[in-house]
Amino acid sequence: EQQIDSYKPAGLGHDDLIAYFCAEFGYHESFPIYSGGLGILAGDHCKTASDLRLPFVAVGLLYRQGYFNQRIDEHGQQIAEYGCIQAYDAPVRAVSDSAGNEVVIAPPIDGRRVAVKVWQAGVGRINVLLLDTDLAQNEPNDRQITRQLYGGDSLLRLQQEIILGIGGVRALRAAGLTPQVWHINEGHAAFQIVERVRELVVSGLVFDAAIEVVAANTVFTTHTPVSAGHDVFDRDLIVNHFRTLMPELGISEESFLALARESDAHPGFNMTRLALSGSRHVNGVSRLHGQVTSKICAGAWPEVPAAENPVGYVTNGVHVPTFMQKEWSDLLEQNLGPSWRYQITDRELLGKIEDIPDGRFWYVNQQVKAAMLHGLRERLRRQHGRNQLSEAHVHRLLKYLDPEHPDVLTIGFGRRFATYKRATLLLQDLGWLKQIVDTDERPVVFVFAGKAHPADKPAQELLKELHRVSQLPEFSGKLLIVEGYDMGLGRMLTSGVDVWLNTPVYPMEASGTSGMKAAINGTVNVSVLDGWWAEAYDGENGWAIPPSPRSDDTVERDWHDARTLYEILQDEVIPLYYARDERLGYSPGWVRKCKRSMSTILPHFNMNRVVHDYAGLFYAPAAARGRKLSSDGHTAARTLAEWKKRIRAAWSGVSLRL
Repeated sequence: EQQIDSYKPAGLGHDDLIAYFCAEFGYHESFPIYSGGLGILAGDHCKTASDLRLPFVAVGLLYRQGYFNQRIDEHGQQIAEYGCIQAYDAPVRAVSDSAGNEVVIAPPIDGRRVAVKVWQAGVGRINVLLLDTDLAQNEPNDRQITRQLYGGDSLLRLQQEIILGIGGVRALRAAGLTPQVWHINEGHAAFQIVERVRELVVSGLVFDAAIEVVAANTVFTTHTPVSAGHDVFDRDLIVNHFRTLMPELGISEESFLALARESDAHPGFNMTRLALSGSRHVNGVSRLHGQVTSKICAGAWPEVPAAENPVGYVTNGVHVPTFMQKEWSDLLEQNLGPSWRYQITDRELLGKIEDIPDGRFWYVNQQVKAAMLHGLRERLRRQHGRNQLSEAHVHRLLKYLDPEHPDVLTIGFGRRFATYKRATLLLQDLGWLKQIVDTDERPVVFVFAGKAHPADKPAQELLKELHRVSQLPEFSGKLLIVEGYDMGLGRMLTSGVDVWLNTPVYPMEASGTSGMKAAINGTVNVSVLDGWWAEAYDGENGWAIPPSPRSDDTVERDWHDARTLYEILQDEVIPLYYARDERLGYSPGWVRKCKRSMSTILPHFNMNRVVHDYAGLFYAPAAARGRKLSSDGHTAARTLAEWKKRIRAAWSGVSLRL
């Protein structure tokens, strides 16, 4: 407790409030206002800010339908089902202003005012403000704006992002909150820059100085490793929605559009480019992703080589209390002492995990795994019963998911289904895969879970192909697909499987966190050397699939990666797992590998380290720079803006003489 109370990075004042904007937040599966990794990471960030007692407030949207619930029918077809989140059933309460009135703001949407109610969810010691347009005073179309997460067309997406960015700033003001640091977590929230600049211009500051003030204390984190993943809106759509607001910025329509134009060849309104224009602190979410982002965003700094532009990185982590099973935390308390939770980044202390007696470690591993197998059996029984499979066939499918005999090699794959994540890489050579699983002496079971976006038909086809193969007699009971992927199922799988499988196309995995959740529960990763795994893999704590040298040929690339995967499984993973000492009942080599995985990954890939990194590397500098440019009537910002204007005007006449 003492260590947490005293935590304050140099440059970050004790009361410097950090405002964290994100389109989704994953706190718990019971509150489905998240879709996948971005939301769960945002939830973990908030939880850890609470743990560390940072002055912190988050801003998002209250999606009344949340994200969809997934069913998989007897043909492997994904069926999306939407519920309805009622405010009186959700863990939220209305936000009140200083006079005790419920806060309702009215940001402009396409020339009209839309009422937005502000709700508040408590996450530990911090609050999350959630914006909601589903109000009786709104027109039916406007009530739908915040109804569904990532639903609808580009018009609805734009309107959601206006509510999040512009409405979010106004909600904070109405609630009486004055952030010193503004964190944009992915480009969806970049319109907050526009609103904050507008406030300053209306108060008398010229636009060029206002953008310097705003950018000084704005932090922008991007999670998208491909250009196509960034939100880009049509010019006319933007002009229609901002025609009443642009005059308040004091700039022309063309200047406003230029804030978010990537290039003449790509003239759309790019939300990532807007975020780059309005922030001076930018990061990716792993070392490799930082490098990829530098190249993707190089156009923002055309005079600077990509390797030298100001994109940094903070590698993701996970909130350990959320994702580590109690049996494991109890084991660490018994062997490392009760203070390990407060020394979670201490590599020397957590290195002592490798000294835990093998038998004790294996016992806990099997306890946790048995609980997972029990949960999986129940889920699959319900799933197959609804699809009217016979009891005899269900019994055959669940043969190896036996909580009484959990020592069957179980390999898990659970994440958002997108084509680049290559859920079907395992199916490249079914004959080879059959060799791997077709033995009763050393059985292997693969468990797949994941949702494809309802509009992503190619990803849904991957799910159907997995289902088709799972129905073949040679893979019956060896390849299982479980529906309803959410935080709860993900937590169950990552804590209980023996191996966590990750096979994205390199370098398209920005970071990923599911493998971290697995490792902190003693699971071993088999992963492409992408995202966080490129930093974590040490040769002894799991297995790595190196990037294919044939990245220009997708067929050759996939075959190369699949072959490496088969060889790792057949030559290393399976033999090590089943190299059992008959006296002990387990493989000492396997237990050593599991302990190495936990001891090396836990102390670095936890959210405590992540928030410390953000606080020291981004929040504190942003707070200090923001104070400097805002002080003395924004004198420094005015001077800086004038200097930049003068330099730009004279730049064409600058030459270098040797």
